[in-house]
Amino acid sequence: MRPGIIFPLFKTLLFTLLLPGASAVYAPAWLLYNRPDPFALNPGWLRFLGLLPLIAGVLIYLRCAWDFSVTGRGTPLPADPPKTVVHVGLYRFTRNPMYVGIITLQLGEALLFQSWAVLRFAAGTFILVHLFILLYEEPNLRRRFGGTYREYCAHVPRWLPRLHPYRPLAVPAGGSANE
Repeated sequence: MRPGIIFPLFKTLLFTLLLPGASAVYAPAWLLYNRPDPFALNPGWLRFLGLLPLIAGVLIYLRCAWDFSVTGRGTPLPADPPKTVVHVGLYRFTRNPMYVGIITLQLGEALLFQSWAVLRFAAGTFILVHLFILLYEEPNLRRRFGGTYREYCAHVPRWLPRLHPYRPLAVPAGGSANE
């Protein structure tokens, strides 16, 4: 591991414990503990299928956080973003796999714990994240990375993944290759 990578990984870990931790762990736990759900989903043993999206969501998030730190040399924290456009790993399939991972985790929690409250929270998370992406993140990335980011957006969808990984052919001026 490169020596300059430890600090971004450490900052990413701290950020993960705060914001994604609050969204994916602390808030759903609070909803489950403090708000009895009289309309529980009650799918019996099928609720344990919720472990699949829960685990998948965690793994997706961890892979994306790794790519932000190692490839992008930054963190998911908007105050300390990656220094380059990250289009490796899961970012070759969708522009927002980290958010997809968090929401997938929340959907798994809703099923596992049979909770409409957590399901509504996941829907609310999606709406807020989508607005954040449209109003702040994408305009900021277009400003910072110009042609590189526009090229990436032209080929990689915001939410639904591509079937084949994106591979940039050339690096537009003002950007950098990550592969």
